[in-house]
Amino acid sequence: MKWKGRRASSNIEDRRGMGGGGKTLIGGGLGGIIIVLLFTFLGGDPGELLGNMTGSDSGTAVPYEESEQEKELADFVSVVLADTEEVWTEIFEEQGLQYKEPTLVLYSGSVQSACGAASSSVGPFYCPGDQKLYIDLSFYEDLQRKFKAPGDFAMAYVIAHEVGHHVQTLLGTTEEIMPLRQRMSEEKFNKYLVRFELQADYYSGVWAHHAQGMGYLEEGDLEEALNAATAVGDDTLQKRAQGYVVPESFTHGTSEQRKSWFHKGFQKGTIKGGDTFKQSSF
Repeated sequence: MKWKGRRASSNIEDRRGMGGGGKTLIGGGLGGIIIVLLFTFLGGDPGELLGNMTGSDSGTAVPYEESEQEKELADFVSVVLADTEEVWTEIFEEQGLQYKEPTLVLYSGSVQSACGAASSSVGPFYCPGDQKLYIDLSFYEDLQRKFKAPGDFAMAYVIAHEVGHHVQTLLGTTEEIMPLRQRMSEEKFNKYLVRFELQADYYSGVWAHHAQGMGYLEEGDLEEALNAATAVGDDTLQKRAQGYVVPESFTHGTSEQRKSWFHKGFQKGTIKGGDTFKQSSF
């Protein structure tokens, strides 16, 4: 991906070196519901969230030494975020809407959000309560080594997916879908979550379509994103973790579904066509 020398986003909040302990922010409405439903790229275990909801109200700053590799990666995610701002501002304007840019929070180890406290083990996530994306840059190494999904555009896909959740929040999809959790069984609600996550994959593909049109993509970039989407499918992750799959527990979709919906977004390049909730089959 051709990213060096391009505009970086100013919507970056660097909390690296800050402790992530904090009290639970439980309240009424959507914020309370989301407390165990962080929109994580990997479908993180809510236990990872709940297990970190103790401590003081604010983190403690400690010296953080940024390596050259981390600095370059921080610059990279800032440029990708700027690209998403440009693309989604234009798409929203075409729909007669105004795009509100999200903030991307860089953290190390653990972090406090409006959705509660979380550790880096849950992976990158989006919190609709504060409309912020959260990412520990060490996830880039996980993508390469643990998930066998190398490449800068694989990481760009991750960021674009979380921005996709922000788009869902702005369009009202999040507020419409998430309250269903209290009205149905977990197994039934998981089917809605899968469609919700696949829509975020579709939106990330929409961004990639426009990035290609801007001349930012290089040979092999699309394949990197598709490989990353395949690597983080529920079936693939469950096979790696436990040797078998439990379809009724899927929350993000299979590898084939995630790859397919990203590619659909990449081909179409518009919001239309991304209503996964009206699809009878995948």
